[in-house]
Amino acid sequence: MGVRHLYVHMPFCGHRCGYCDFVTVTGRRGEHGTYVEALLRELELRREVLADPLETIFVGGGTPTFTDYDPLSQLLDALPEAHEITVEANPETVTPELAAALRERGVTRISLGAQSFRPHLLEVLERRARPEDVRRAFALLREAGFDSLSLDVLYGIPGQSWGDLERDLEEALALEPEHMSWYELEAKPGTRFTHAHGAELERQADAMEGYYERVVDSLTDAGYRWYETANFCVEPARAGGRDLRARHNLAYWLGRDYLGIGIGAVSTVDGTRRRNRPGLAAYLSALGRGESPPSDDEAIDTATRTRERLLLGLRLDEPLPLDEVADAFDGDAAERLVAGGLVEVVGSANVGGGGLVRLTHRGRFLAGGVSAELMTLGAD
Repeated sequence: MGVRHLYVHMPFCGHRCGYCDFVTVTGRRGEHGTYVEALLRELELRREVLADPLETIFVGGGTPTFTDYDPLSQLLDALPEAHEITVEANPETVTPELAAALRERGVTRISLGAQSFRPHLLEVLERRARPEDVRRAFALLREAGFDSLSLDVLYGIPGQSWGDLERDLEEALALEPEHMSWYELEAKPGTRFTHAHGAELERQADAMEGYYERVVDSLTDAGYRWYETANFCVEPARAGGRDLRARHNLAYWLGRDYLGIGIGAVSTVDGTRRRNRPGLAAYLSALGRGESPPSDDEAIDTATRTRERLLLGLRLDEPLPLDEVADAFDGDAAERLVAGGLVEVVGSANVGGGGLVRLTHRGRFLAGGVSAELMTLGAD
């Protein structure tokens, strides 16, 4: 049937935040159009692997909405048909004209990078948007007709207090987004961010579990479904029966194949994982010659796919079929974890028995360690 999920990487940003480790390019206004033309050539080179229509397209970055208006419009007009099309946006880039253009070009969902509503924390993160920019962007997107909006928020920011977290929760909930992603701030070793805030990051590490529990409790009390480790959506009963989970990301967590195009983009198709190299010049040069961009490819064997299916599947609130992960699943460890109230097994734990496994509410707060313990030693 073909691959049903497409990721499109738009690397351009107005500024690279100190904690960011994504493939980004600052400025380069003169190359936005050239990059989009190269993207569309790569799409044509790989189009034969795609289904028609697609289930999801995700345009991420970088800051896709920092891209010049004409190239961004050209890209959106040329994308295949899909049931869900998500575009990431930074609040300061959203204008009435942009919001209307995204809606008119078939975008169904916007992921808005708020990160925080506290001005001093936004300064620490080197974010250019202010709290009022987030609220303004949200209102403009609503006025344009978007009924599926997601907010990205961080916790564990250097200098963050419990009061700051409570205010961020209040501000985010007041906007009534259909979806929210709440991420623990992870600063990569060696970055200028860790050099500047290393001591405070260590202090925040002690509070991280408490912050996470507070986020989960607040959002679930407000009627959001905690459907994935860091992701929440409005319950269907409050959304007219709509399933508001991020369907594109859900495909990753369910182990579906996907195609990624653009610099640094990753694909997993028919047992091969391809990573486009991050260099912009080499990418443009190769596609200018009509060739595939430079990439690093690796075969994903059955054992690896099974381990990934187990680890990613346990991030979800839906139970995971044991038959799909039997070769990576440690039944003895499962018995201990069930007795400890961290894991639930429904039905038979035997291969072919049709049983299901998931983490309990308590187990989800310890998901990394619990999932690792469920992995068989033979799967290393």
